[in-house]
Amino acid sequence: MAGFWDERYRTEDYVFGEEPNAFLASQADLVHRHRRALAVADGEGRNGVWVAEQGLQVVSVDSSPLGLAKARRLAARRSVMIETVEADLAAFDWPEGAFDLVVAIFINFAGPPLRDAIFAGMQRALAPGGTLILEGYRPEQIAYGTGGPGNPEYLYTRQLLEDSFSDMHILHLVERDAEIREGSAHAGMSALIDLVARKPG
Repeated sequence: MAGFWDERYRTEDYVFGEEPNAFLASQADLVHRHRRALAVADGEGRNGVWVAEQGLQVVSVDSSPLGLAKARRLAARRSVMIETVEADLAAFDWPEGAFDLVVAIFINFAGPPLRDAIFAGMQRALAPGGTLILEGYRPEQIAYGTGGPGNPEYLYTRQLLEDSFSDMHILHLVERDAEIREGSAHAGMSALIDLVARKPG
């Protein structure tokens, strides 16, 4: 997996852009209420760096050393600090209750067994009362062809997210189609699903 992403990131350009995901940025008021965040599969760092700009301590985890190097450069240009952790999420040791915010933006790279493990790991990593902010693609995204995988098993439905996060308080769960411009890799009309959920406690 790291090799695939290293090849994607082996360019001076930021393939998903340098600005944060629009849905994440729309949650700025919520983000500000937290102190320590985990940015999951953060790639080149656009989202983790933005969260750090909001005043949070950020751990950015990704399997690609090239992506993480670009994340550190982006953080330096923005005059913020992030901690980067190189890890394959299939083997990542999710630290229990270590974060009060987990951010997972377009992590549609995992088939059902790994996806289920990642979803469980994100919940484990949240402290009681902590918040998850997630955006992904729905199966309808395949017809748009503007980003994401071509395998519908990797994409998210409302039922999947409701079931996967049934132990959390779902504060926001919306399916929508919108045009996004996030670098060269995410560009055009897209089938999105947005989730904000809070861990009990």
